[in-house]
Amino acid sequence: MRVTRKIRVLLRVAAGIVAMSLVAAPGFLAPGGAGGAGSDTGTPIEHVVVIFQENVSFDHYFATYPVAANPPGEPFFVAREGTPSVNGLGTLINGQPSGVLLTLNPNALNGANGADAINPFRLDRSQASTCDQGHNYGDEQLAFDQGLMDAFPAHTGKSCASTYAWEKGKGLVMGYFDGNTVTALWYYAQHFAMNDNFYGTTFGPSTPGLLNLVAGNTYPATPSAPTPKVVGAGTIIGDLDPAGDVCSTGTTVRLGGRNIGDLLNENGVTWGSFMGGFDLTLTNADGSTGCNRQSPATPANAGPTKDYIPHHAFFQYHVSTANPTHARPNSVLNIGTSFDGGANHQYDLDDFFDALRARNLPAVSFLKAPAYADGHAGYSDPLLEQAFLVMTLNALMQSEFWEQTAVIIAYDDSDGWYDHQMSPIVNSSALANDQLDGPGHCGDGMPIRDDAGQPIQGRCGYGPRLPLIVVSPFAKRNFVDHTLTDLSSIVRFIEDNWGTGRIGGGSFDAVAGPLMNMFDFSDRGSDERQVFLDPATGEPLRP
Repeated sequence: MRVTRKIRVLLRVAAGIVAMSLVAAPGFLAPGGAGGAGSDTGTPIEHVVVIFQENVSFDHYFATYPVAANPPGEPFFVAREGTPSVNGLGTLINGQPSGVLLTLNPNALNGANGADAINPFRLDRSQASTCDQGHNYGDEQLAFDQGLMDAFPAHTGKSCASTYAWEKGKGLVMGYFDGNTVTALWYYAQHFAMNDNFYGTTFGPSTPGLLNLVAGNTYPATPSAPTPKVVGAGTIIGDLDPAGDVCSTGTTVRLGGRNIGDLLNENGVTWGSFMGGFDLTLTNADGSTGCNRQSPATPANAGPTKDYIPHHAFFQYHVSTANPTHARPNSVLNIGTSFDGGANHQYDLDDFFDALRARNLPAVSFLKAPAYADGHAGYSDPLLEQAFLVMTLNALMQSEFWEQTAVIIAYDDSDGWYDHQMSPIVNSSALANDQLDGPGHCGDGMPIRDDAGQPIQGRCGYGPRLPLIVVSPFAKRNFVDHTLTDLSSIVRFIEDNWGTGRIGGGSFDAVAGPLMNMFDFSDRGSDERQVFLDPATGEPLRP
């Protein structure tokens, strides 16, 4: 049974779910294996695994952390003694919201929000499935309303009243989950490190987010046809499929410049991108295959969702790191290397677990869940996401590589969900799409320049605040970092750890804040450094 099939079983079969999460555990890897770290590292971390999820703002998952409502019948969460607070919306006292942002929120007082004006409200575990919110480049800036952060229902709020009777019209955008629903993430934060000052590098949806993760750049872009999603001298601000990918449709785009994969190749460091649904030779249980492989209907989507979404494909946008035909690796032992038979470091998510089982974990791995498990509202949800995250972390913690591994859990964009914190504008832009400081303005008009000295418009940022969690034996314990960071801080961490140098071309990696304050390399810790959770509830498993 391949690992992705196990995920589906975990998601759909309540009986035996705890046992199945540990099936891969006993003797999963024999001790003493080599792996594929490649070159020397600047820290004791020899393996970085980036799990890149979808469409969540910081407040949407951590608004009242570390205090959960704990209603009857839901997974129970009580914070450990000494747990630090976060820059959230407030807290709960005797189960009731406490704090101005929870009870007298600017979005509830702003008349421009109309009948949908509403204070932030808790989404119950039974309300995990919601519809997608608005998260276009200009709309998110309008929701920020020049830093007042009071126009979310008006500009990013979307209603799904026809599907969910409990929802609040466009005011749904003000909803948040707590530790009774995103339970696993709250427990990981309890035992490891999180950052409450981490932002999308720019405003906008998935494609800019994933490109900022791997390249710190959404420029220079060449679309296959004129499109408002590519602006200025060639900057991507919207979702477009990568040119050449056999699964791409509609207007596509190719990105010039370099990404972190190019730097790792130049320095002989093994790496791989592992995406759900990337292997087009497999057939799912419903008979779907190829680019149309899809997962069965779930409570989150009320119908099948394709496992592979081209505009989520990290490295398919650059010619140097693309695998346009989805060619398969020639051997599990060559995964992560340049001898992988033309796969060019682009693999299916199954291949990650196959490589882990074969004791061949690349030094750097980027993971994307099958769409139904990536957390994206509308076709996934926090519970489907949790099962995937926990299964993946449980497997890594039981592997021989765990003692030298850092797992970074991050998100590509906010989906437009409300977050109260105005982001610092470190890069300006002045195009018609920019709206933060009025029509055609975002920031002070001094954008970052490319290597030729030309200003790169259409990259106003930082964008909305996003969750960031580091799970590692080296992560500080029960720690909240406040260092200013963004998506390109992840690529900078990889660059610094393997000494690759910077990407150039105006990449944000040159100005990104560091992740190093989330680590303590003097504390190798105890059994507490392994925290096995139940994929169904997110609660710790008993020994």
